[in-house]
Amino acid sequence: MSTASYLPAARRAKHRASIRRLAAWLAARATDRKTGLWLVISFALVHAVLWTLILVKLKAAQDVHMDVAEAYAWGQRFLLGYGKHPPLSGWIAGVWFRLFPITNWSTYALAMATLSFALVVCWLIALRVVDRRRAFFMVVMLALYPIFNFKGFKFNADLAQLVPLPLLVLAYLNAFEKRSVKSGLWLGFAAALALMAKYWVLTVIGAIGLAALIHPQRMQFLRSPAPWVAIGTMAVAMIPHLVWLEEVDFLPLTYAGDVYSLSNRALNVELVIGYVGHNLALLAVPVLLGLLALSLSSLRWRPARIWLHEPDPGVNPPQALNIWLIQSIVAIGPPLGALAFTVYIKTDWGIPLFFLLPLALVAIPWLRISRTALLAITVIWFVVTVGMLFAAPAIARREMTSSHAGASTYAARSELARELTETWQTKFHSRWAVVAARSDVGEPMTFYSPDHPAAIVPDEAWSSGLTSLDEAKRLGFIGICDTAEPEYRTPCETWMAEHAKGAEQLVMTTQRFFGGHPGPSTVWKVYLVPPAK
Repeated sequence: MSTASYLPAARRAKHRASIRRLAAWLAARATDRKTGLWLVISFALVHAVLWTLILVKLKAAQDVHMDVAEAYAWGQRFLLGYGKHPPLSGWIAGVWFRLFPITNWSTYALAMATLSFALVVCWLIALRVVDRRRAFFMVVMLALYPIFNFKGFKFNADLAQLVPLPLLVLAYLNAFEKRSVKSGLWLGFAAALALMAKYWVLTVIGAIGLAALIHPQRMQFLRSPAPWVAIGTMAVAMIPHLVWLEEVDFLPLTYAGDVYSLSNRALNVELVIGYVGHNLALLAVPVLLGLLALSLSSLRWRPARIWLHEPDPGVNPPQALNIWLIQSIVAIGPPLGALAFTVYIKTDWGIPLFFLLPLALVAIPWLRISRTALLAITVIWFVVTVGMLFAAPAIARREMTSSHAGASTYAARSELARELTETWQTKFHSRWAVVAARSDVGEPMTFYSPDHPAAIVPDEAWSSGLTSLDEAKRLGFIGICDTAEPEYRTPCETWMAEHAKGAEQLVMTTQRFFGGHPGPSTVWKVYLVPPAK
């Protein structure tokens, strides 16, 4: 044999041996009881840091989303509800921004911290269903789901559900297995915490209830104290919020009815199809990348065998069935419900509903997940993440220059907030306390102004409770109308004519520049209402 033919073969053998050693090291850490938790926590922290850096670069030409600014505004006071939604997202934001600065990067860090917390809890869920090797594969697969990276950039009530919902599923699996009073208490508290995020979590609570009733072992569970203690605990824990709900005349339900009720059946069907298609497209990413990792787990130039001849004993069939039932119900139920009740179903409502899908797939007992597959999925995550880190600035510049309808996305609201704060303080020598504007204008004023004024929305029935029109007139306020959209400008000006009589009127123009490229120029009509004497 010639030296020329021998050396490449030797190198390939050495390369394969190196990969095997690395795969064995990763599998050993993932499956060891002492190191497994720290590996997952470390992975979640690295994921959070890298994707925070990516989002800072990717969104550098934009202000924070209005939902993020709204969560920050709610967190200024810890109430039992905020008009549109229960309080959990506001509470989380309130705690976060008492620890971190009020800047764009910290909002992305909050979103990634939320998702990384969910990754760790989902791993704990997986340990009750599959072995540790499959559990770690599921964690990395979930990190590739776009909701857990670039689509999860805005912290709001939808994303906040990924704090309590994984805890709820974990508590249910624990109660289903132990069937004790203590496990029922934890399940009840988890359900109450979930309801404090958004009433949409009733879809998951209902799915858990149906799964418990459908499961072949339902009688053992239903005869135990766990489900009944859970129901009682949830009811008692919800009493303070229910009292608040009655005091505000059920404003969140008014909000839901006014905003999401549809009369157009064709539009309803179109929106449901859009919801299904959008979420299938997002879910295709981790599924296809997971299959790619399984196929690459062979070190030779051929696809790996990904199916076993016999079921893997590393899967717990009763608990796997619970996961399959819950995920199937929350996948099918909401679209069917939206069709039945003619409801406007937003694509964002799928954000908290599919965190169990990777686990449902890796819990297939005949699926073969080798040590090399763990390494392959981790390498894929690393390549995707680092690739996005380097590509993010170019993507941000391209989106800025190619966006012809980005007036709302790229309007310089942060600049407007700083200019209005300076104007108010110069004229009245006091803190700017209240802003009156549409939500996507007023909430960023709260976030970006150093005075953090409370916001009221003209003619909005579901007030957050942070301020009132009477307080606005007493403390003085700044009214803002966006002149770019007549359908919003006219009612805004009508409201100002009624409630801002005698106000000093100004016209301000803002424009953002990024990477040498100008953003859209936005003209704002401003009303300065002085404090009452």
